[in-house]
Formats: sequence, C-alpha cells, structure tokens
Amino acid sequence: MASRKDVQHRVVTTLQRRIGNPLLRRLPAQQLLETTGRVSGEPRITPIGGRRKGDQFWLVSEFGERSQYVRNILADNRVRVRLGGHWHSGTAHLVRDDDPVARLRTLPRANSAAVRAVGTDLLTIRIDLAR
Repeated sequence: MASRKDVQHRVVTTLQRRIGNPLLRRLPAQQLLETTGRVSGEPRITPIGGRRKGDQFWLVSEFGERSQYVRNILADNRVRVRLGGHWHSGTAHLVRDDDPVARLRTLPRANSAAVRAVGTDLLTIRIDLAR
C-alpha cells in the first residue's frame, strides 16, 4: 500500500508536470531552472521560486531528492537560472545541513507557502551564479 507521502508526491508532481509547469514556463517574470536531463542529456526547464542574494540563488525543493530536477542536479550540477527575464549560468549545491523551513521564511512568501503546503521532504538548494 502506498504511503500518504507517496500519494501526495504522485498527485502534486502529476499536476505540476501536466498543468502548472507548462503554464508557468510561459510567464515572462517566472523564475526558471534549467538542468540537463540525467538520461536524455536534453535541457529540462522547471518553474521555481527563490531569491537571489548577491552571487547566489536560494530555493527549497518540496520533494528533496525525489524531485526530478534535483536528481538531474545530482548527475550534473551545472545549471542555468532565469531571473528577471535573463539567464544566468551557475553551479547548484544541495545544502543538506540547512534548515529548509527557516530558509523558506527568507524566500518569496507565496511560493514558500505552496512548498510548505505540498512538500514532504524539504531540501535547500544553493546555486552559485557565474560572474
């Protein structure tokens, strides 16, 4: 029998993949993360919410290492982030010793509320942006 976390993960990711992500990717102000598909080698673009602080961009994954973009980062941590309509190259790092709930309090409120509401395995990610 599937656990509550498994069912929640499946429902949320299906809705994101089929409805939310295709719509959000089209919004000019939406922050996007581009990873390289670990199997296909093709670019994979995921709408995200986070905040830039200097030469770093911070976000929290709602499903931790179960998120496809996190699995792609584990295979190749070279990424690009679209912020304010401009793409920035960077290197992504999983910050396992960070408190993701505390981190969410420093990030945009609406996205943080959604991550807290649906997330089951929160994980902080830091992207060091290239200069």
